[in-house]
Amino acid sequence: MEQSLKNRLTFGPLMMGSLLLLLWLDSAAQQWTQRVRPGGVGGLGLLVILVIILPLAIGEIAVLFTAERIAPYRRFAASGAAVLVLHAFLTQFTWFQPIAASTLAFIIVFVMLLAALTRAWDRETQGAIHRMAGTVLATMYLGGLGWFLVALRVKHSTHSNRFNGSTMIIVMILLCVKSTDIGAYFGGRALGRRKLIPWLSPGKTWEGLFFGLLTAGIVGAICARFISPPSYILPWWKGALFGIIIGGIGQAGDLLESLMKRDAEVKDSGRLVPGFGGILDIIDSPLLAAPFAYLLFSLL
Repeated sequence: MEQSLKNRLTFGPLMMGSLLLLLWLDSAAQQWTQRVRPGGVGGLGLLVILVIILPLAIGEIAVLFTAERIAPYRRFAASGAAVLVLHAFLTQFTWFQPIAASTLAFIIVFVMLLAALTRAWDRETQGAIHRMAGTVLATMYLGGLGWFLVALRVKHSTHSNRFNGSTMIIVMILLCVKSTDIGAYFGGRALGRRKLIPWLSPGKTWEGLFFGLLTAGIVGAICARFISPPSYILPWWKGALFGIIIGGIGQAGDLLESLMKRDAEVKDSGRLVPGFGGILDIIDSPLLAAPFAYLLFSLL
């Protein structure tokens, strides 16, 4: 346990620092491209991050699926996930918006057809349904959730009372989700007594969840001060509410992955990052929180 904590304290800040640096470059790239396009091109850095890490996560989720004899075509799922986040990136351009909906539907269907045609090309009928279902599920689980994250970053509204996407909004989501993990971990270790879901995640407690959500609310209220025009005006109490809700969704994302790992009978999705496990163990919470964040910002 102590070695795991040391690894988390070592690699956690390194990963967060690297991520914040890339997101700073994301914001800077939008400023640099204002000469090319009014308002600049948003989300370049975030797009690069997701295109790099999603194929790695696809490989890890394929291992989980294989334990249940569901073997997705990794190259198709990885390509499909990358194309989905690229699709979200392109929605900021007016020339792409008229065909955005039809293109999105085509991508999803085409991934399924590729899996089916590959099985037919190999003259194999056994496991065809598992291959098709696994490929589409892996694509949508990572690429579909990643789509919301990029779409939130590049969202633009002509109405003054609606928000525009910004790098700070993405940073806020990440900080709220990860601060929930930190608050829940230390709060649970100090005061945890009642198990949250012992049969699924025996380490989580109700007390840890409370402290995690409290931490996320505080972080959300602080981050709200940095969400300012032209992106969006966010009062501190809305920021706190946003942090609590997104923090809770992030915890649900952890439980969802725990459910899959229990089914596959593995402890971690991978061993790429000491103390954290695999890429999937790191990104599951922010990805699941993305569609809810998109909805909350639209409502708030």
